[in-house]
Amino acid sequence: MIGLQDYGASGYKIYELIARLYPICRSITGDGLRQTLETISEYIPLQVHEVPTGTNVFDWQIPREWNISDAYVKNADGQRVIDFKKNNLHVVNYSVPLSRKMNLNELRRYLHTIPEHPDWIPYRTTYYDEAWGFCLTQRKLDAMEDGQYEVRIDSTLSAGSLSYGEWIIPGETDERVLLFAHICHPSLCNDNLSGVAMLVELARVLSSVPHRFTYHFVFAPATIGSLSWLSRNENIFSKIKHGLVASVVGDSGKMHYKKSRQETAAIDRAAMHVLKQSGKPYEIVEFSPWGYDERQFCSPGINLPVGRLTRSPNGAYPEYHSSADDLSLVKEEFLADSLETYLNILCCLESNFRYKNLQPMGEPQLGKRGLYRKMGGFQDVEILQLAMLWMLNQSDGTRDLLDIADKSDIGYRQLDRAAVLLTEHGLIEVSQD
Repeated sequence: MIGLQDYGASGYKIYELIARLYPICRSITGDGLRQTLETISEYIPLQVHEVPTGTNVFDWQIPREWNISDAYVKNADGQRVIDFKKNNLHVVNYSVPLSRKMNLNELRRYLHTIPEHPDWIPYRTTYYDEAWGFCLTQRKLDAMEDGQYEVRIDSTLSAGSLSYGEWIIPGETDERVLLFAHICHPSLCNDNLSGVAMLVELARVLSSVPHRFTYHFVFAPATIGSLSWLSRNENIFSKIKHGLVASVVGDSGKMHYKKSRQETAAIDRAAMHVLKQSGKPYEIVEFSPWGYDERQFCSPGINLPVGRLTRSPNGAYPEYHSSADDLSLVKEEFLADSLETYLNILCCLESNFRYKNLQPMGEPQLGKRGLYRKMGGFQDVEILQLAMLWMLNQSDGTRDLLDIADKSDIGYRQLDRAAVLLTEHGLIEVSQD
């Protein structure tokens, strides 16, 4: 079983990786995506896959590969008033190559801002529609003077491939926990470099401790990447018993757990139990077919038990999909807290067995086995004593540890400790039914 300890120092490691990945111009295909996977591979041994342009992945098709080297808008004096090299969000992601001159009135149709936040640059994409555009601050747009502008985008759209990476950490069984993060966003820290870097640290931790499940980490572009992985891995769907999509885990928002489509899967119950026991603010979100890649894993023909655990939900914090989602938004303390929450949920799943009481005729005498107080009559029954009584009473082979935890309102760690003690003394055993 995964051991719990203080992972506060991991917050720095997660933040450090975010900072390394932040400058890279990523997209759903291209060299920026490969560079990201290569960097991750310095921390964990990823196996990288390439899916060629034109490959059908269910109802979708891998698009042409996009790469970009430069882009700008120059004024009449030759000054770059919009410069991709200063911030890769300045170009609408997947913009087609372009070289032309136009006046400001014509150019305005292709310029995107956030008027309510005049100093922020928006993040915009045009993955599946051959178009182009630039993003800039409202303040910069307001300062642009009438006249002719030179507009250039040095990009390519050509036959290539989509890249994704995975790492499988074997466990005692081949039953799997799927952990997914999307890696296509460019310089955006909370969405979703925080999820990527946190999963890298989670993988590092899991690889160093004993565990029952096999952990299957996947790093892929959003939507088309998860669909590519799913289309190539239908043969292991039956092995995936639990799953989480990680994103937006570095800000100060409270934890939000979005249920899987199954709604009562073990991952749903474990996440809700851990959040309840944490004593911190949290929110449970019902499943909907909107959000991140959980909607692909939970599509009706696939229907895997995959939930999503974030801090602030997607789109629910002001800096979302803008240049303000930078390194100042994510904090080491929140990254560490998110890591600990993920580990607590996985610990819960690791110890979630159904037990059978071997002495079910009345309450067995715990005192003679050294498991109960020597003196009776106390009102403040210790939590471990109470946990043992709940385990004995509810262990009829039909209820798992999570069921008992929810019914008793005792934390899974105390119940698991009680289960270990009762098993050692021959009073319960793991049910094989």
